[in-house]
Amino acid sequence: MASGPTGCGGGAEEPVVSLAEVLAENEELEKEARAVLGGSDHERCSYSQGAVKRQALYACSTCTPPGGEPAGICLACSYECHGTHRLFELYTKRNFRCDCGNSKFKNLQCKLLPEKGKVNSGNKYNDNFYGLYCTCKRPYPDPEDEIPDEMIQCIVCEDWFHGRHLGAVPPESGDFHEMVCQACMNHCHFLWAYASQLAVPALTKVNSLEDEGIVLKVEESEEQKKEIKKESEVEHQETKEEKQVEQFNEPSTSSGSACPEVVTKSEEPVCKLKELQSKEFLKKDTATFWPSNWRSKLCTCEDCLKMYSELEVQFLTDECDTVLAYENKGTSDQDTERRDPLMDTLNSMNRVQQVELICEYNDLKTELTDYLRRFADEGTVVKREDIQHFFEEFQSRKRRRTNRMQYYCS
Repeated sequence: MASGPTGCGGGAEEPVVSLAEVLAENEELEKEARAVLGGSDHERCSYSQGAVKRQALYACSTCTPPGGEPAGICLACSYECHGTHRLFELYTKRNFRCDCGNSKFKNLQCKLLPEKGKVNSGNKYNDNFYGLYCTCKRPYPDPEDEIPDEMIQCIVCEDWFHGRHLGAVPPESGDFHEMVCQACMNHCHFLWAYASQLAVPALTKVNSLEDEGIVLKVEESEEQKKEIKKESEVEHQETKEEKQVEQFNEPSTSSGSACPEVVTKSEEPVCKLKELQSKEFLKKDTATFWPSNWRSKLCTCEDCLKMYSELEVQFLTDECDTVLAYENKGTSDQDTERRDPLMDTLNSMNRVQQVELICEYNDLKTELTDYLRRFADEGTVVKREDIQHFFEEFQSRKRRRTNRMQYYCS
């Protein structure tokens, strides 16, 4: 949209932004929100669904402070039952059932679904439910941490870790899709055999990180160096051995939004894991980083499925368990056959009408920003009634302005 001398009032000049640009930015923010919420219902408590495969979760520090029992609540309960409380956003956890109003909440009953069991024995909790993350057990954001660092979630324990506390320098964020932390690699030791073929290598830096207070564990023995060199040679030479494990590097046919059926029993007589374990591979005391669709390369023979069950990591063979699949579900559910009525209206207007609409939009944006800033300063959740009240007041002020203009023009 071209800019001209037409103005919406006095005052200092501000950068000119077209309505199309504003709408595009708003659309991007909405897309990110849909991905984070993963299609979670903001009106109905998820308790009746049982242990939800993945959902947006929150912990209420007001109702379950540190020292008490940890508890998690669904998106709808965070709005309706804990709107004015202090909440920790947990992003997403697997196989979790909403705790809101159960025996862990001494003085609160769920407003959306009062009749609930006393506890959800299948739920798993960690320090995230108290607002603490990583091996350093610090909050996020941390007001005392001046080092810029990205938080990465482990797909096994689902804790969040600083990149500098993983024992290795993480690859660029776009180069890998999932991470398994050091503790979980020790728990799932079989993954080291796959790591030599599938994992994305961690970055190696010559410069010391001691200035940032980071200490990385480095294996410096000659034996380890020989193993690393041998592993590198194996990866780059084209031999029959490489062709035998080609099946581990073939692209998966599954897409991000459509998940394949979970394999319960393999028809292949050969165990992929044993084949890999028969070859030399390096085991380190670090986290590992994995590309998309790597889970489809894991062996699903009877012995391996039994091992996954014993280690309680059966979800590793389920590509629908990934956070990427969760985010794509939230995006695709609301994007299907979706049109933007505001964009359609804008395209049907002439220039004068478009400018008038921009003026109205700027007024709305300014007043809404000021209104919402109060909630941000107080740390409270904006509820549906608050938004309804704002627009009622906004419409009332607009009618008063319109009436004054008609009076002066008559």
